[in-house]
Amino acid sequence: MENTIATAAALLGVGIMVGLAAFGAALGDGLVTGKLIEGISRQPEAKNTLFTNTLISVGLIEAMPIIALVVALIILSAIKVL
Repeated sequence: MENTIATAAALLGVGIMVGLAAFGAALGDGLVTGKLIEGISRQPEAKNTLFTNTLISVGLIEAMPIIALVVALIILSAIKVL
């Protein structure tokens, strides 16, 4: 904690990184779910296939904020904040 400006900048960067990752994942989840509803309304018999593909897609989208959180924890431990 010798250089407080660098520490503050790192904390700000980590917060922005995790926040944008969460925002992007929420936006992606909403778009994918909207397309699921649209696809089911057009072709109801394909509901099971569409739902399975949507669950896989949402799982991959949600991996982004988890990875961002891990990177944030690595950065915070590197600057000795944790």
